[in-house]
Amino acid sequence: MSRVFRTRHRFWSPLAALGAALAVSACSGPFSALDPAGPAARDLAAVWWVMIAGSAVILSGVLGLIGYAFLNRDGLRDVPDRVWLIGGGVGFPMVVLTALLAWALPTGESMTGARGEVYEVQAEAYQWGWRFSYPDGAPGETGSEAGVLYIPAGEPVDVAVTAVDVIHAFWIPRLAGKIDAIPGQTTHLRIQADEPGEYRGQCAEFCGLGHAGMNFMVVAYAPGDTGAAGEGDER
Repeated sequence: MSRVFRTRHRFWSPLAALGAALAVSACSGPFSALDPAGPAARDLAAVWWVMIAGSAVILSGVLGLIGYAFLNRDGLRDVPDRVWLIGGGVGFPMVVLTALLAWALPTGESMTGARGEVYEVQAEAYQWGWRFSYPDGAPGETGSEAGVLYIPAGEPVDVAVTAVDVIHAFWIPRLAGKIDAIPGQTTHLRIQADEPGEYRGQCAEFCGLGHAGMNFMVVAYAPGDTGAAGEGDER
């Protein structure tokens, strides 16, 4: 028996280590919302982790009740049906969802932008690319680079997003959440990069055959460094 256990242990241990490594590595990378590089993205990541932790607690409670019911079949029979229906089916979900809503609403509101004197750029989506325009004198304003957005690092930036043909979605996973780019309308998203560097963005709404290639780059330059528009390491 011990030899069988040791054999299984030798078999499963490397798989467990590989699974843990993959899980950790999946939290990083240019398109990972769990590898934040700005305040908005950190708030979103915090909401995600709270949801995961809450889901784990709820799942553990449900599995515990199932296990208890199998081990002690008479133990739950004295609980009135009304307690399960009203308490478990109505009261408990309302408490959990209300708490989650109260936690998440301020985060979403903080990313809508257009509140006060903040540096603003324009992002226009089309099939299948992005055009960016800037206030007078901003780095990259007169450049010809398509699909590159320049922003000052360490400062909030409001992005006014629109589209010319179909609905697209503006998303920089490491800097902020997603927002729709709608023809004839302008939506606003507030982003901020903590450090100078390059951050990957993409369209997050299927918009046609060229959707997969509708990516862009955000270059965050040091404030006052007008020559930083074409520099930076990918982050």
